[in-house]
Amino acid sequence: MRGEPRARIWIPLRLPIKASPQSTPRVPPAADFGRVARVYDLLAGLVFGSALRRAQRAALAAGLPLAPAPAPRVLVLGGGTGWLLADLWRARPTARVLYLEASAGMLARTRAHLRRQPPPPTATLELRHGTEANLRPDERFDAIVTFFVLDCFSAADLPVALARLDAARLPGAPWLVADFRPARRGWQRALLAAMYGFFRLTSGLRVRQLPPWPTALAARGLRPVWQKLYYGGAIAALVLTDAPPAAAPDCG
Repeated sequence: MRGEPRARIWIPLRLPIKASPQSTPRVPPAADFGRVARVYDLLAGLVFGSALRRAQRAALAAGLPLAPAPAPRVLVLGGGTGWLLADLWRARPTARVLYLEASAGMLARTRAHLRRQPPPPTATLELRHGTEANLRPDERFDAIVTFFVLDCFSAADLPVALARLDAARLPGAPWLVADFRPARRGWQRALLAAMYGFFRLTSGLRVRQLPPWPTALAARGLRPVWQKLYYGGAIAALVLTDAPPAAAPDCG
């Protein structure tokens, strides 16, 4: 007897996916967030309370595409432990998601999360081990999601990564961001220094300071059409497109 239809989940057997000669994978050297995957969400909650999740959920609610894409194709880069997928599908149960994650440990946590909360039967999911460099040249998306990912790039690497992601974005497609803002107060500078120090010790992250991601996105012609600040202004949630700028708090 056939039961209810189930969502299609495709997980490549060979990891990481081989990239073409034109797009050599760029994995941050020696960085492995899988080392803290089991406690990542717990630590985030202890330090930031619900601010990180509220920022991500708000960006999803504000920025996921509506018609004319009844089954929007969404790229989630660096989705971490996978909890946000349930929120994404709650808003767009027909979304076709490419979940691109550089950490094998985080992907393992995502698979465990999916066993507890499977996708809706109308959804499609591909889990891919890799970075933005593992995007195929023909892949295009109705929305790009980068939550607490841009802060992991160096200032030198960020423009190249943004160019690759922007090339995969359909014209006018929203780019959803939740991330730490460039520090404007002493406590924000201390917080960022502590975070980068912690992940340098636990995960081998070589980046030592927040890159100027708002400026780099603006340089690509992207402007916020929706924006909200969290945690005393240290965290920003944004939806950006190539549309003219809308009235919103400055993100630095």
